[in-house]
Amino acid sequence: MIPNMVTSASARSDRGLVVFGEFFFDLVFYGLPTVPRMGREVKTASFERFPGGGLATTALVAAGLGTPTKAITRVGRDALTSPEWQKLVQSGISTEGCEIDPHLPTAMTVCAAYEGDRMMITHDRINAKLERLLARPNVQKQLRSGWHLHLACALRPPLVWMAAIRKLRRRGLTISGDLGWNPEVLESPRLPSLLKEFEFAFPNESEATAMTGEKTIEAAARKLARWVRVPIVKLGPYGSLAVRGGKIVRVKSIRVRAVDATGSGDAFDGGFLHGYLAGWPLEECLRAGNICGALATTGAGGSSAIPAPKNLAKLMKRLR
Repeated sequence: MIPNMVTSASARSDRGLVVFGEFFFDLVFYGLPTVPRMGREVKTASFERFPGGGLATTALVAAGLGTPTKAITRVGRDALTSPEWQKLVQSGISTEGCEIDPHLPTAMTVCAAYEGDRMMITHDRINAKLERLLARPNVQKQLRSGWHLHLACALRPPLVWMAAIRKLRRRGLTISGDLGWNPEVLESPRLPSLLKEFEFAFPNESEATAMTGEKTIEAAARKLARWVRVPIVKLGPYGSLAVRGGKIVRVKSIRVRAVDATGSGDAFDGGFLHGYLAGWPLEECLRAGNICGALATTGAGGSSAIPAPKNLAKLMKRLR
């Protein structure tokens, strides 16, 4: 069992997961014949729209696996009638703590996916100073009803978030974060102090080395273990690793044919946190994350291939 899990699994699961972060309309162009270049037009027959960002994908995966899930974010009025927002609502995710901005449009990302990788362009003025949501009475109410808080946003700058996160820790919430590729945050000298409030951090390989200045994944993971209780490093098709008791724990993934990697890391987070809140051992949480992350690459958008709980159990058994 993961260290510091002193409350019963049933109590954690009943109170569930709160995901705080940025919501996007994701416009995903995939199956491209070539890499897009400036001054050129690339055409494709493959296009989808999805709820995007770490908040949506993590919440959808966790909820799809059966974890009671709440989402806290800020969106424009244009979101309320959109199919992307309705997908969250219809998945049983509580959006009661969300703020509707009457003046700004919902954040949007255009993604071009090519041979398992992708490039993105984002408009997200609405996400400025998102940390202010944490002080709203309705948000505080939602947080009190949760067991674990996952932060799916950049936490820019770290010092601004410190006081609020420490206060939530004192209330008994466990906290995790996926900061994404934001070099000014990952390389901030204040980041280690912030990570010490985290139960888990979920960087990928590039993010882990940027956070620590180390050249190898193993060295980066060990350095992260000085700051965060259980660092998790996502390794794409090679699975994931964690540090427990000073030792590296590696778990492999399943083989899939990747179509679009958008949101796959966030899908990993949702699978891992589902296992954590169910009281699973660390290795099982990593297996669940690996499977959810891998399946997410088989379609466009990170939430297009969420496994049913029974299917997840079968795939996890194959990895043991």
